[in-house]
Amino acid sequence: MGDPKYSLINLGDLSKPANTLIKKISAAIGGLYKPFQIRRVAQAEADADKIQAAAQIEITKLQHRAISRLFAEEAKKQHNIEAITLKALADVGPEAKTDDVEDDWIANFFDKCRLISDEEMQSLWAILAGEANSPGKFSKRTVNLVGSLDKSDAMLFSRLCGFGFTIAQNFDPLIFNTDHKIYSDAGIHFGGISHLESTGLIQFSVADYYRTGISQKGFVYYFGHPVWIEFPQGQKKHQLPIGQVLLTKAGAELAPLSGAQPREGFVDFVKNQWKRFGIKTEQQTVQSTTGEAESGSPPAG
Repeated sequence: MGDPKYSLINLGDLSKPANTLIKKISAAIGGLYKPFQIRRVAQAEADADKIQAAAQIEITKLQHRAISRLFAEEAKKQHNIEAITLKALADVGPEAKTDDVEDDWIANFFDKCRLISDEEMQSLWAILAGEANSPGKFSKRTVNLVGSLDKSDAMLFSRLCGFGFTIAQNFDPLIFNTDHKIYSDAGIHFGGISHLESTGLIQFSVADYYRTGISQKGFVYYFGHPVWIEFPQGQKKHQLPIGQVLLTKAGAELAPLSGAQPREGFVDFVKNQWKRFGIKTEQQTVQSTTGEAESGSPPAG
């Protein structure tokens, strides 16, 4: 693994799963410990040494610039890889099954994330820790999708997730009318929704989606805040309107990492929407809970 004195990470300070993850990353993409130790830089250094050692070879200014550019590019990529890895290691749990993370997944992950230098965008790449804690949680398709997002896409998705409720173990952004002020004030409008659909993060419909399999009464949650819902007695099918947006598989995987924040006044807005469908949103006592809904964490850490 290289001389320990050059190590960027002290393995003695890490849990066994994090230690294993470091070793798997190093095996999949080259040494993680030495700065600039990825294969292309090593090859570039070797080529440069050969050129400089051979007195009979004249290095042109163009060659100098090419070598300098390659060093600078690879140094930046290595810095990005290390920054993202260090962020992820902090969230790798003691029971993480890092041995089960596929080498191909790791190689594909770092092939995409090495180009990400923005710190806010790097936070989205915390999917590395999620995959280490639960191998198979994030598909390669999701990794590739994140690699195609720019910062404005991530910020727009974060704002959308600010309207998300946890309903029967699902996280649903409740977008009932893109023209309403409560959405436009947050920068959510039809054009932005259409763009997010084109990225593969959401599905959009002109008609409302409904969440089924809901208990006759119980709680749903908005960033940990419980909201009571109660369908009319005798109603056979309990279908809860959730608006015009549905997260794709990739969107659902990335929502917890979006950095979303709750919107003031949104709970009251949603209650009024549900009341139009005959759904009660108030109760006198707060005791029972719905069997399928849970008090999930907000979609951002």
